[in-house]
Amino acid sequence: MRPGGACRVQNAQRGKKVNKTELIEEIAKSADLTKASAARALDAMITAVTNTLKNNDSVTLVGFGTFTVGERAARTGRDPRTKEAIKIKAAKVPKFKAGKALKDAVN
Repeated sequence: MRPGGACRVQNAQRGKKVNKTELIEEIAKSADLTKASAARALDAMITAVTNTLKNNDSVTLVGFGTFTVGERAARTGRDPRTKEAIKIKAAKVPKFKAGKALKDAVN
């Protein structure tokens, strides 16, 4: 992020989604890295969070937010085509709770 919290990519494309390539470009500019280094850093961060969640642990980035694993109970659903009742298995799902600084930056 730039000083003051403004992201150039986000400001230039307000209301649009930022893809991974654009995020890598912003990281490279903000951290004075090559795009290849920024891509490796982003991939390493994603891998670290994923591996931590696989172990049922959580990742807290103070001010940004917390990644955790939640439990979704088994339930009964409906097949939209046939309208038949189907059983949906219980599952573990990744969750993210935004931190105060991120919430404040969005508002």
